[in-house]
Amino acid sequence: MNTTEAPVLEAPVTPPNTPTDKKVVRIGDRIFRSLATGSGVFVVTIIAAIGLFLLIRAIPALQANEANFLLSGKWETGDPDDLAFGIVDLAWITVASSIFALVLAMPVAGGIALFLTQYAPRVLARPFGYIVDLLAAVPSVIYGLWGALVLAPVIKPVAVWLNTNLGWIPVFGDGNVPADSGSNVFTAGIVLAVMILPIITGVAREVFARTPNAQIEGALALGATKWEVVRTTVWPFGRSGFVGGSMLGLGRALGETVALTVILSYTYEGPHYSIFDAGATFASRIALGSAEFNNNLTVGAYIAAGLVLFISTFAVNALARWIESSSGKGKE
Repeated sequence: MNTTEAPVLEAPVTPPNTPTDKKVVRIGDRIFRSLATGSGVFVVTIIAAIGLFLLIRAIPALQANEANFLLSGKWETGDPDDLAFGIVDLAWITVASSIFALVLAMPVAGGIALFLTQYAPRVLARPFGYIVDLLAAVPSVIYGLWGALVLAPVIKPVAVWLNTNLGWIPVFGDGNVPADSGSNVFTAGIVLAVMILPIITGVAREVFARTPNAQIEGALALGATKWEVVRTTVWPFGRSGFVGGSMLGLGRALGETVALTVILSYTYEGPHYSIFDAGATFASRIALGSAEFNNNLTVGAYIAAGLVLFISTFAVNALARWIESSSGKGKE
């Protein structure tokens, strides 16, 4: 009886390693990787060095301070032997003007971004977007002069009406300057809103434009109107990115100097915690006090205020980046 033997399969022979099997790293790749890594390390080092410099220069003044730095509204730095300074008044003017600007700018920026990405024809969306972006190129001093000389007289009736009819609400109550003065948080907040508008609009526009077309087309196929598409698809996708862009705008508003120095009038009276208060922000206080920079302790007092501003803006921008990275931006 003849039997046929099954063929024996031989294991494939693995060719020996050759120089061609090794990953080739070109000299250009190495140079580019080194430059990119060095740039990142350099930026982080610069930020850390700035923070360390502010801290070192602020500590002696804080030790010599005779007032509560966090809770006092005094700012008496003329005599290095009798320093008394606090940031509570500066913090109120800074935060109030920035938050008021954010409340005004967010709905306008969101509406502009939705219009440019969902409603405007392409031939109109591009030039209109450029016009909005150009607002970021206007110098701060121009915004300040416009706010003090043009905007303040125009909005004076609005300020008086708010103070008269809504004065029972603390934020609209009497400030430490008359409501019709124009040199208060109300005017400063409107100017800041215009200044941060291109920042929020730019981020929101990019996020909304990245909404997956499959989701939009699916909603339209189910009979959704344009508004329903925006409400159920575009807005949920880009909401976190829009909030992140708003936080970036808030960081920009917190650090504004020249425009608010021109608009806000200085007063020795403490704030009444109203949008009709006048005073100084962290940044404008430092700018106005530059003539006193003739003693290390006096300079240290202003640097201590700058340190608080540095930490605040850094924290706000870090929060914005975290919100933006955790959103749907860039995801298809």
